[in-house]
Amino acid sequence: MTDSTGADASIRPMSGVRILDMATVLAAPMGATLCADLGAEVVKMELPDGSDPLRGLAPVEGQHALFWKVVNRGKAGISLDVRKPAGRELFLKLIRDFDVLVENFRPGTLDRWGLSLETLHQVNPRLVVVRMTGFGQDGPASTRPGFARIFEAMSGFTMLSGELGGTPLHMNYPVGDVIAASFTAFSIAAAMVRMRADPAAAGFELDVAATEALFRLLDGLPVEYERLGTVRRPVGNLASYTAPSSMYRTRDGVHVSMVASSNPIFARLVQAVGDPRLSSDPAFASMQARIQHYRELNEILVAWFASHDYAQIESALSEAQVPFMRVQSIADIEKDPHFIARESIVRLPDPELGSLPAPAAVPRVMGQPWPIPRTGPAVGEHNKEVFGRLGVSDEELAQMRRDGVI
Repeated sequence: MTDSTGADASIRPMSGVRILDMATVLAAPMGATLCADLGAEVVKMELPDGSDPLRGLAPVEGQHALFWKVVNRGKAGISLDVRKPAGRELFLKLIRDFDVLVENFRPGTLDRWGLSLETLHQVNPRLVVVRMTGFGQDGPASTRPGFARIFEAMSGFTMLSGELGGTPLHMNYPVGDVIAASFTAFSIAAAMVRMRADPAAAGFELDVAATEALFRLLDGLPVEYERLGTVRRPVGNLASYTAPSSMYRTRDGVHVSMVASSNPIFARLVQAVGDPRLSSDPAFASMQARIQHYRELNEILVAWFASHDYAQIESALSEAQVPFMRVQSIADIEKDPHFIARESIVRLPDPELGSLPAPAAVPRVMGQPWPIPRTGPAVGEHNKEVFGRLGVSDEELAQMRRDGVI
């Protein structure tokens, strides 16, 4: 099977895996999308009224839910209300042919709808159920509502961002959701390795908590606190774990991120800057010394950047092979030669808007073109195709539509 680019979809790593995504908003659905990028067949299920909050989350253009379209790319779309008896019955027929069910409702919700794990495994003993929630399936906070910023705050993630002595800052993007999405996709892939390795293996549940996904990335914080008594707090664009590392403004107003996190790189930076204090002061002689005196070190670098235009900074740091990058907006990224050469932005075919730009899949299969999926589906767009495979007639679909089941 090939797409319009000539790419063979069957060579992608998750080809043959079937996922039913009944989750809402961003984190869990994006996790399923990451699997679709790698070849999984994903069916997106939503309520017939199209009330998924992601359809109203910015960016939205008129009646077009742009975020929905790119986040749910590569999926077939069905509508079904499993809270209705007929919907539950149809769901149990549908789930028989899937490897994975992805849901993100509060713990116990599917049980209340008559879709307990026992019930699901009665019709599909090998089904893997991925439960992606904010706080996990148990614990005191498990039933609390939450969104990305709540998970970020609880996990300790937000406490690392902000100005020294100021208010902790959230990022202007739901980073907690997209990190949880990555762990969701990883969990699905890991489960499929297990199931493919043992044809007799029984299905199971996976408990993915967004707060724990964020906390899992903060490996150094617990040991730092226990062994050294250190509570890491915001220090602006500086870094309390390495130096020099910060954001600098050039004379012509360009913001540059620079990191010199090793002695050899720092030595090359010293040559580029040409300030004798950097090479002669014992406070800068080792990494630990530089960390202890990072504010003094930063003052020297701030002055150096501020006295040169970006072109001069770019030339000096490039020649010295010091890691740096000007801070780029999406407008800069679209013109960046590296992103262009890598085709890091692809165009997803869209039946309403022609095509929409989106980040390319990660990872790629070396030596193979990447199949380009279309954008996310309209509400119930593939009802006839998907439910028809179960033997549901057009007349039955029409009746269920009138009854609000689909």
